[in-house]
Amino acid sequence: MFEQVTLKGAHVRLEPLSERHVEGLRRAISDGELWKLFVTMVPDPDGVEEFVHNAQSAHASGDGLAFVTIDKTTNQIAGSTRFMHANLLHKRVEIGFTFLGRSFQKTPINTEAKLLMLTHAFECLGLQRVELLTDYLNTPSRNAILRLGAKQEGILRNHMVMANGRVRDSVLFSIIENEWAGVKQNLQTKLA
Repeated sequence: MFEQVTLKGAHVRLEPLSERHVEGLRRAISDGELWKLFVTMVPDPDGVEEFVHNAQSAHASGDGLAFVTIDKTTNQIAGSTRFMHANLLHKRVEIGFTFLGRSFQKTPINTEAKLLMLTHAFECLGLQRVELLTDYLNTPSRNAILRLGAKQEGILRNHMVMANGRVRDSVLFSIIENEWAGVKQNLQTKLA
């Protein structure tokens, strides 16, 4: 089971997602109309309550932990990210469902959020593997994952059906425990 923890850095605070974050998430999602991007699974602003409920149900079942991403400079909700598809027996977890409002993209927020989550996964939870998946067609996301220091492992063909009915190929990336020290140093250097 994932303990509900708040992760704090210089630029970002990751708080466990709750009902009190609904309006802030709506604003972040509306900043760039993120739900309209066909390569993502960002909820429509009217679906944020269900998004929060599903995240809390996943946490209760041991699947992971969802966070709201808060920009510490403005104290505004920038988006969300989560640990998901956890398999603690095999010491692995996926980081996913990440989105940021347009105003917060291409800032240190996502880099530091991933640094905080990876540090928690490897150094607090003692995991051996962190996976990241994205739509094959989502080139900006693929490039961002590579910049983190993750390695592409392959393409999962016909991996999932998107809300619009399109059958998505997913690209699988990972960071493993023996790579963590170098990845951490790289991320810290990017943020310095």
